[in-house]
Amino acid sequence: MSSFPAPVYAETVLSHNFRDAQRFFLDSLLELHYAHTLMLARQGIIPAESAKACILALNALDLHDLRSAQYDGKFEDLFFYIESKLEALAGPDHAGRMHTARSRNDICIALYRMKARTEALEILKAVSGLRQVLLKLGRQHEQALMPAYTHTQPAQPTTLGHYLMAYAEAVGRDETRLQAAFATINRSPLGACAITTTAFPICRDYIAELLGFEGLQLNSFGAIAATDYLTELAGAVATTMANLGKFTQDLLLWCNPTLGFLRLTDAWVQISSIMPQKRNPVPLEHTRILASRALAEAQGVFTCVHNTPFGDINDSEDDIQPIVFTMTANAQRALKLLAGVLSDCEFQTERMAEMANADFLTVTELADTLVRQEDLSFRDAHHLVSKAVKALDGKYSVAAMAEATARLAPPSIGRALRLTQDQLQAALDPRNFVEIRTIPGGPGALQPVFTDTEQQEAGVTAWLTAKETLLSNYRDNLRKLSKAAAQ
Repeated sequence: MSSFPAPVYAETVLSHNFRDAQRFFLDSLLELHYAHTLMLARQGIIPAESAKACILALNALDLHDLRSAQYDGKFEDLFFYIESKLEALAGPDHAGRMHTARSRNDICIALYRMKARTEALEILKAVSGLRQVLLKLGRQHEQALMPAYTHTQPAQPTTLGHYLMAYAEAVGRDETRLQAAFATINRSPLGACAITTTAFPICRDYIAELLGFEGLQLNSFGAIAATDYLTELAGAVATTMANLGKFTQDLLLWCNPTLGFLRLTDAWVQISSIMPQKRNPVPLEHTRILASRALAEAQGVFTCVHNTPFGDINDSEDDIQPIVFTMTANAQRALKLLAGVLSDCEFQTERMAEMANADFLTVTELADTLVRQEDLSFRDAHHLVSKAVKALDGKYSVAAMAEATARLAPPSIGRALRLTQDQLQAALDPRNFVEIRTIPGGPGALQPVFTDTEQQEAGVTAWLTAKETLLSNYRDNLRKLSKAAAQ
């Protein structure tokens, strides 16, 4: 009869999970051991003598040994490997009491959540950093004219500030989604045990507090079975990366000399091995692929948990965690890289302004002016301006557009226009176009947007500080309580 573990099982699964646990969960697992021991002693479930022996054993663990140990099959996983070390240090009786009223099920879910919450905070910090760069650039380029595009075709004038704050607004929603994901993640499953809690008089709230959780994942069945703490984070990351990818795609197009809206400084371009003239904006390509990888990994999280049983199941446990943390790592890389590029690039605003004053971009305002000043219906004004556009056959100039509109007015609307050529040309000025669009959300109404964004970012910064303080304070408190219990 063969013995556990089968060599192939050890090679393909157990050794990988052992290394992943060392990498991602070791520190949290030890903290959990301290907290659970303190809770058991506080509740009178184990004697103070045993609690002291367990804490002293935890203190005596060789962390370098734990981090560098190679999987040899003697123990199923890192949990049992550490348990063997504690038995050797504290004695089997004392160490054996530590596992009262808990299971690897609730332990593992707690470890996953503890790692995921720190990742959520790191991503949110990177998102906030990017948004602050966008805000700075938006203020700097509030008045810089540029063409807006619809269906990838020139549409109307706007400003670079208006464009940048549009993406900054989307990034703000990314922040909100990540904050919500953190709130879902940071609930303690501990005390759920295998899936139905325990008859021992444990205090779930106390151990949650000791480990920096902000409440319980209350239903014990759901604490083990539900995976939405993972999928909510993956969903927030996926949306963030999709937003980032769309913006990065624009930046790459802007770097093309044919358009010529953006130039990366020498620190960010790479040359060709054969073409001496090349200035390749490859950091933006790296940003795009990192975002695509994170998005794909987020989809992988959903794929792994989709159509799995609502219960304790390995599909949503050890093997999925590396995907989650690769996702978060790539997301952070993409966000930080994009923020770095934007902080040190050159927007070619003269070229943007030139393009904003071309290709008939302002004729919407010409039609609007005819409505206001000539008392035409918008449809009649639109028809007249459209005829003038077609008459120019793609050869746009402000003077020619104004002349064609006046010339075609009598056969189109039955009378000559009252507006002069100067007034018609003024209606075609791109600066006038953006400045009179002052209703909320328009390019002429950015000051309130800047103020709101600054206030939102101040709130996000305060929120991040509070959560980082929470995670720092629980560790300090855990060390203090453990030290007292060991005396």
